[in-house]
Amino acid sequence: MPHVPVLTISSLTKPQVEEILALAQDLKRDRAKYSQCMAQKTLLMFFEKPSLRTRVSFEVGMTQMGGHAIYYDVSTSPLGKKESASDTAKVFSRYCEVAIGRLNDRKLVRELAANATIPFVNALDDFAHPTQMLADLLTILENKGSLSEVKMAYLGDLENNVTYDLMRSAALMGFQLQVSGPNTPEAEVMEEVARLCQVSGATVRLEPNPQAAVRGVDVVYTDSWMSYGVPAATMEARIQMFTPYRVTPELMALAKPDAIFMNCLPAARGMEQTASVVDGPQSVVFDEAENRLHAHKALLVWLLDAQPTDGRRAAL
Repeated sequence: MPHVPVLTISSLTKPQVEEILALAQDLKRDRAKYSQCMAQKTLLMFFEKPSLRTRVSFEVGMTQMGGHAIYYDVSTSPLGKKESASDTAKVFSRYCEVAIGRLNDRKLVRELAANATIPFVNALDDFAHPTQMLADLLTILENKGSLSEVKMAYLGDLENNVTYDLMRSAALMGFQLQVSGPNTPEAEVMEEVARLCQVSGATVRLEPNPQAAVRGVDVVYTDSWMSYGVPAATMEARIQMFTPYRVTPELMALAKPDAIFMNCLPAARGMEQTASVVDGPQSVVFDEAENRLHAHKALLVWLLDAQPTDGRRAAL
């Protein structure tokens, strides 16, 4: 595979995303087939933000495929302080085969990726969350059979990494997305999404009315109102701002009867959704969380062109 730094979901082309999803489906069916794909390979993981799903899924994934993962805690060994981020990237590229970063600042992620000579993946920053998107797309594919005819609604905070990459995902893969919230995505994101939509034929638009946004959709998605890094002192103000966009049973009833509910987790019951929604029969949030493992394994295999060598490669 080419050296591809994955900074947003749109760092990949539509065919590349489809290849990774096909790999994810195959390795989910046959874990043993991929058990030595990462033998003698090391993943370096930079973490500045707290993590459950990202850290555990990447670490478990490397172990299941015969490789090794190193957790690098940025709080105890700061990046770009004693040594420049560019020098750090050049050094770890001599040691490891692939690296990820779950960091606060998009500038730092970009600097590491620009100077690494190995694949570098943004595992979440303030601008994108491409690894979550692969798991989300896999979950939608499993439940709806394809992506091309999907209609999705996102409700809540429109100024966060998940929203931005959901918009890019729809625009890249060619499905419909309506986002509804009290704030507005960054202009840079809106411009990129418009360009992607021109190519794919997708429709991504802002819908101020949450009821209109969810009417007749296949997928309803929400995310935390208090993302990592949001000051706790702003909680009351944010609750007031976002409460009209809470996903309730009444809102879900406006979607298609077989619509699924998604949240990338963690979920705060009584905040971005009610408990009856996130714990209800339409919720696929734990399937979505599990798919982080399969999607991350597939991404690593794809980036390192490390499919099984016994002739049993996934049909892409």
